[in-house]
Amino acid sequence: MGNVFSQKPLKEIVRENQRMLKKSIRELEKEIRTLETNEKKLIADIKKHAKLNQMGAVKIMAKDLVRTRNYITRFIEMKTHLNAVSLKMQTIKSHDAMATAMKGVTKALTQMNKKINLPGLQKIMAEFMKENEKADITAEMIGDTLDDAMEEEGSAEEEDLIVGQVLDELGVNMSQETPSAPIGNVGKQEAKADEAQESAVSDLEARLQKLK
Repeated sequence: MGNVFSQKPLKEIVRENQRMLKKSIRELEKEIRTLETNEKKLIADIKKHAKLNQMGAVKIMAKDLVRTRNYITRFIEMKTHLNAVSLKMQTIKSHDAMATAMKGVTKALTQMNKKINLPGLQKIMAEFMKENEKADITAEMIGDTLDDAMEEEGSAEEEDLIVGQVLDELGVNMSQETPSAPIGNVGKQEAKADEAQESAVSDLEARLQKLK
């Protein structure tokens, strides 16, 4: 025959036991206070009868006083033990809460790992690296183009203006003193610069083609 009553969860069991322990501790505290009151009364009565030289009554009340003090000591010890048990129950409750939390976290991690498609994630990372490299190359090409445009725009006029100012300060007539530059050499230098620029652009375009 199976169990008729369903098993209670550990949290509920701990709560019920702690409730009973607290009730027992309160009852012990009440008894200790009653005994301490009786102890004070007995001491007062012993002093009273001793003054009246009633030693028989004094001896009987002295035994009762010793007995009362022993009970107070025992009840205090019982209260201490019950407090220790209550702390133990609280520790069990904390451990159960921690185990429940760990179980929930483990379940969540298991579900997350099942949903993650590792091959798909690796593919996404590879595509990201590829597109990121393409973006870097494109940015480099745009930057080189802008640098060339900014260098050509107004640079010759600015250079002539600066040279003219320097020569004016030196008192040199540019048309008389400045020797004419060899046109042939300048043309060759410009051609070489154009070839280098075209080579750099071609290299960037080739890298982009490989990434497609």
